Amino acid sequence: MEYRELGRTGLKVSALCLGTMTWGEQNTEAEAHEQMDYATAHGINFFDTAELYPIPPKPQTQGRTEEIIGSWFKARGNRDQIILASKVVGRTKMTWFRKSGEPGRLSKAQILEAVEGSLRRLQTDYIDLYQLHWPDRPLQLFGGLGYQHIEAEFHSAAEILEVLATLQQAGKIRAIGLSNETAWGVAQFLAAAEAGAGPRIASIQNAYNLLNRSFEIDLAEFSFREDISLLAYSPLAQGYLTGKYRGGALPPGSRKALFNRLQRYETPGAEPAMEGYFKIAEKYGLDPAQMALQFVTSRPFVTSNIIGATTMDQLKTNIASTAVELSEELLAELEQVHLLHSNPCP
Repeated sequence: MEYRELGRTGLKVSALCLGTMTWGEQNTEAEAHEQMDYATAHGINFFDTAELYPIPPKPQTQGRTEEIIGSWFKARGNRDQIILASKVVGRTKMTWFRKSGEPGRLSKAQILEAVEGSLRRLQTDYIDLYQLHWPDRPLQLFGGLGYQHIEAEFHSAAEILEVLATLQQAGKIRAIGLSNETAWGVAQFLAAAEAGAGPRIASIQNAYNLLNRSFEIDLAEFSFREDISLLAYSPLAQGYLTGKYRGGALPPGSRKALFNRLQRYETPGAEPAMEGYFKIAEKYGLDPAQMALQFVTSRPFVTSNIIGATTMDQLKTNIASTAVELSEELLAELEQVHLLHSNPCP
């Protein structure tokens, strides 16, 4: 397993990060513990979770994923061996995250409450990387490249960093990151930190996969010039790039069969793009999931690729992707498909 520096923090994280959002919904506590045991035995030292999880978000299950990780820490006694990332919800109409019943916002009071809740559930006294799950300002997220301006008040980067600085000074968080963020948002947080408002962001967790390479358009340069680590989520496009939904298939127990939440990867241009990638995998004798994963892991602006699985076979396949070699010829063919079908699923 390769280890890469997280921003400018000095922390070294594995090139694969273990995603956790199915734990407590599609996966039991025992299954999640088995996944963590296997992942750590194969060199993964980086877990990503959130106060929101598991998915789909529901008041009855909220926080269950963090509780499962906490019980594993308690049972294994290895908290110091894991670099743990969690997240606070951004602006949302969902009202079950706070005791007051308020809709989610990135206010000082809500951030402080969120951190205490996560620490309690995780059975730890610190979180290595604390991320804003999505912005406090209103944005059209999760499924479009266009920008639609919505006028509304929101908590500024400086206000948010001041709260996070307090938590960092108290030893409750070590580093901070953004998620589902835009180039403008990243610039705001960098400028606020430069002005002394609080800690510098170390990372950004955005979707990145063969069907959605929009990160390359305006955010990748931040990774190189400002050492902002990309933590790539949805590298398999919610399972579509494995081929399991190919030709309209609907495997029992799959996320689409259970929740029908995959519309982000069901756009008009998605199928021809996927078919192009599947044919390349077939030509080179590769598992399509492993090809898609290794493409993400091998990009020079990706620090860690967040994999997730509901079965041990899936997890083993995903982790083994790091041994796959992508030739220059194969990469050139992937690029040709991308040029024909650019970012059909942003």
